[in-house]
Amino acid sequence: MPTALTLPTRLLCILLALLPCLSQANPPSPERQRILTHLLRQECGSCHGLKLDGGLGPALTHSALTGRTIEQLAHVILQGRPGTAMPGWQAFIQPAEALWLADLLLNPPSGQP
Repeated sequence: MPTALTLPTRLLCILLALLPCLSQANPPSPERQRILTHLLRQECGSCHGLKLDGGLGPALTHSALTGRTIEQLAHVILQGRPGTAMPGWQAFIQPAEALWLADLLLNPPSGQP
């Protein structure tokens, strides 16, 4: 039997569903993008591997994430994975920034995994 979602979780899901339009209209500033990219490589890389090809956490390469949506990844970035070492980052990044990071993972610049 499915577990009922709490009100905050339902609201977050609704917000994440609506944010792709907002995040495309207002991407993070170039300086914030540099900060987020550094966070991805250093903080996320400490568990997911410096090349994001896996370590304590699973690989975050384009091929490893095939079939996932930007919204799914943004939700994990913000909320983490309960019962695992994956923390939620909602205290440090905004939902639109999580969507930007998820998009970067799913659509890496050429020359990156």
